[in-house]
Amino acid sequence: MSELEDRLAAEGNDAVKAGMNVTVVGMVINVLLAGLKITAGLVGRSQALIADGIHSLSDLFSDIVVILGLRWGRKEEDDKHHFGHARIETVAGMITGIILLATGIGLAWRAIDAIYQHRISSPGFLPIIAAAISVVIKEGLFWYTVRVGRKIKSLALIGNAWHHRSDALSSIAVLVGVTGAHFSPSWGMADAYASLFVTFFIGKAGAELFWTASKEVIDTAPDQKLLDQLDHIATTVEGVHQTHDIRARLSGGQVFAEIHIVVDPDITVRAGHEIAATVKYRLLTDIPDVARVIVHVDPDPKE
Repeated sequence: MSELEDRLAAEGNDAVKAGMNVTVVGMVINVLLAGLKITAGLVGRSQALIADGIHSLSDLFSDIVVILGLRWGRKEEDDKHHFGHARIETVAGMITGIILLATGIGLAWRAIDAIYQHRISSPGFLPIIAAAISVVIKEGLFWYTVRVGRKIKSLALIGNAWHHRSDALSSIAVLVGVTGAHFSPSWGMADAYASLFVTFFIGKAGAELFWTASKEVIDTAPDQKLLDQLDHIATTVEGVHQTHDIRARLSGGQVFAEIHIVVDPDITVRAGHEIAATVKYRLLTDIPDVARVIVHVDPDPKE
């Protein structure tokens, strides 16, 4: 079983490396886009684009949280953390969700205030170009990040991907509003209304991420489908009569499982251990989400 443990450890290191790489790319892009939008907003007289640039700068905090979560959350267990450090990544996911919620609320407040004050702007053409560039780049960064996040099963990284999507949606609102205001003064309020519309999706993504991470913190069990899968795989192992008391919890997007297997009471301890080792190997390799398994061996009372 040491070969399996070595392979799983190598896969874990690869996952951390992939997550760190995509996050660093996101940080660099956020800095460049923030500079572009703030500069274009100042030159082109667009308060909406300046605010959108500040929004991009706020993404840097989210990137830092994700890096800390990946760097420390995927570490192996030690003397003080017997079950590893995966909950660090869960907490990072919660913080990212809060950031998304705060971003959505801030954008909504800004839009409502603009509507209430009936602020109309007459921006130049440069903000239109900057907003369009931001939409394309941030949407591409969203798909890149969310793909890596799903592959390595990182809640924090997936949450950060949605932060990129929130920036893209914000830029779409700016693009619509600035374009309308540039070509027609009667469209001066379009930016505020579009911003108010997209804040719903930003807040929804943040709330869902926060709720998912919160369920991990309180050890909510995975859905029944996964528990049934654990039972099915274990019972197909030769020597296992049945299973019972299957328990599982989520931690950092990974499944920690505990299962009791019932075997022939007349076999040797060595034979029982080998059956348990085979069950553990099958569960770890057949179900990608499972990161840790404890197998208890019980004698069959019917024999």
